[in-house]
Amino acid sequence: MSYRTISDFKELAGKRVLVRVDFNVPMNDKGEITDVTRIERALPTIRALIDRSAKVILLSHFGRPKGERVQSMSLEPVAKRLEEIMRERVYFGADCIGNQAKAAVSAAGSGDIVVLENTRFHKGEEENDPDFAKALAANGDLYVNDAFSAAHRAHASTEGLAHILPSAAGKAMERELDYLTQALADPKQPMMAVVGGAKVSSKLDVLTNLIEKAQYLVVGGGMANTFLLAMGMDVGKSLAEPDLVGTANEIMAKASGAGCQIILPKDVVVAKEFKAGAKSEVKAADNVAADEMVLDLGPDSVDHIAELLESCRTLVWNGPLGAFETEPFHVATVEASRFAAKLAREGKLVAVAGGGDTVSALNMAGVVDDFTYVSTAGGAFLEWMEGKVLPGVKALEV
Repeated sequence: MSYRTISDFKELAGKRVLVRVDFNVPMNDKGEITDVTRIERALPTIRALIDRSAKVILLSHFGRPKGERVQSMSLEPVAKRLEEIMRERVYFGADCIGNQAKAAVSAAGSGDIVVLENTRFHKGEEENDPDFAKALAANGDLYVNDAFSAAHRAHASTEGLAHILPSAAGKAMERELDYLTQALADPKQPMMAVVGGAKVSSKLDVLTNLIEKAQYLVVGGGMANTFLLAMGMDVGKSLAEPDLVGTANEIMAKASGAGCQIILPKDVVVAKEFKAGAKSEVKAADNVAADEMVLDLGPDSVDHIAELLESCRTLVWNGPLGAFETEPFHVATVEASRFAAKLAREGKLVAVAGGGDTVSALNMAGVVDDFTYVSTAGGAFLEWMEGKVLPGVKALEV
C-alpha cells in the first residue's frame, strides 16, 4: 500500500490543515478526562505541522450523539486539556462547519491550533454526506488523517474529506500502518497469532484470515472451550458455544490444509465458582468435571506457547488467554505476554498487539512499552486482523 505522509506536503506555512484525530477520550461524570492516551498520540503530528507554520484544525467525534447537539459530548473540555498538555493556546470552534467554525479558524494564525466541535453533532458525518464533507473542507487547504481507530468507518471526516482535499497520513496513522503491515501484510516468518476472548462467533473472520498467514494459531479464553468441545472433551460449566462445534471443526480442517497448527490448551485452570480468590486447580484439558469451569490456561500450556514462540519472528496478539480481570485467572496471559515482551526487547520478535481487553491485559502485565507496537484502535484493529479494507485507509492510497 502506498500513501502520502505529511512530509510529502512541500509547503505548509500559512496552510490550513484539517487533521482528523481521535479525541474520543474517557470522561467521568464530572466532565474530567481520565485517560489522555489518545490526545498524546496526536501530539507528534500536531507539533510537526505547527513547526512548519501550518494552521492546525483538529476534527474528531466524541461519543454517540446521533446527529444531535449534546452538551455532555462537547469537545470543549478536550480542547482545554490539549492546551494544558501542549502549553500552547488552543482555539475552540463551537461548531465544525458554518460561521462558528469559520470564525475560530480565522481567529487563529500560522502555527496555531484550533479544535472544532464534535463532528457527530451533524447527521451528515456518519452518513458520509458529500455536502457535509464539503462544508468541513471549506475550512482547510489540506487534509491529514491521524485517526486509525476511526478508519474502519466511512464517515465524512474519515473518508469523504480525503476525496476533496490533498490528503496524507499523520504520524500516528503512519506508525500504525507500518507496524500492522509488518505484522500481517508482510510478516517475518515463522509467525504466531494469539487469539483469545469469550466467543468464537465474535472472532470467526479473524481466525479464518489468520490461518492463511500464521504457522501457529493459539486459541485462548472462553473460545478455546468451544474447540475443546469439538475435539470431544467435556468442559463442564465453562463458557462455550456448542452450536459452533461444527464451525470449530471446519476451522481446524482449514488450518491443517493451510499448514497452520492450531494450539489448544494442554492443561487448564478450573474452579467451581467464578470470583476473585476462588479455589482453583490445574487439570488436564480432557479431565474437567461437570461442575467445574475452565477459566485460564495451565502452566504446561503456557510453556508450550513460550517454546513455540522462541522459534517465531512475528507475533500478533488479540484477546486474553483467560479471565484475566479476576485473580487468579490472569496468570497465563501475564506470563505469556511477559515472555513475548522479553523476546521483543531482545530484538528476536516483532510483537504487535491490539484490542481493548488486550491492552488492559498487557498493562496488567506491565509490558505495553516492551511490545514492538500496541494498538489502541479497537474495532479498526480487529477489522484489519479480519483482512477487511478500512475505508479511511483506502482513501489515502495513491
